[in-house]
Amino acid sequence: MKKLLILLLLASCAGTNWVAPNDFSYAVVDGGDYQFATWQKINNPSNNHIHIYIEGDGHSFDAYGRPTNNPTPRGTFVRDLATRDSAENVVYMARACQFIMNDKCDESDWTDGRFSQKIIDSQARAIKKIAGNKKITIIGYSGGAMISGLIIEQNPELKIEKWITIAGVLNHEQWTKYFNDAPLSKSVNMNKLPAVKQLHLVGERDDVVPVELSKQWANESDIKIIPNAKHNDFGDLSLFE
Repeated sequence: MKKLLILLLLASCAGTNWVAPNDFSYAVVDGGDYQFATWQKINNPSNNHIHIYIEGDGHSFDAYGRPTNNPTPRGTFVRDLATRDSAENVVYMARACQFIMNDKCDESDWTDGRFSQKIIDSQARAIKKIAGNKKITIIGYSGGAMISGLIIEQNPELKIEKWITIAGVLNHEQWTKYFNDAPLSKSVNMNKLPAVKQLHLVGERDDVVPVELSKQWANESDIKIIPNAKHNDFGDLSLFE
């Protein structure tokens, strides 16, 4: 436990100087193998609905394409979206080994195994603790779209009201092949999308997850292309209009 706390402090210091609004509180949620950093606004526990935002892959690689030693995101795009959400119950949820390192964390967890079964199971367990019996709108950014989709697919007991992705990777095998990148050999792929109500927000100028790939993965009726948007710059999204 002492080692975990030290690593937590070190990882947090490696992040940004972002300060959460007063109505959000920091909480660590145990998922078994991994602990997940969250910021939570629970203004009405009796409200049977919660919005959960899942972070992207974070700072997994440096500018030269080399794996980093800490995947904590440098940017605050997803945290900012979550804290602007006017719903009564909102949670921002980091990915495994972001902000919090423990002795289970390994470089593979943010590289070729970022969508491994053990990570999916651990994050699903944490989401169940957060949501309880509430209906969930789950919002996944970039690689967080893949994580959230796999969690929905594998955990039908979750009460998913809507699945929203932003610049989402929805098939990592096709994605890495498109860019001639090394395959994510330790990761589970999502070969079909879960049968839930969904909306995929796609950036017109996204060069990380191009529009043409998104059109291959999702039904056109479920895709909304955001004009001029880039991978980490979608402007002031009104997600729930």
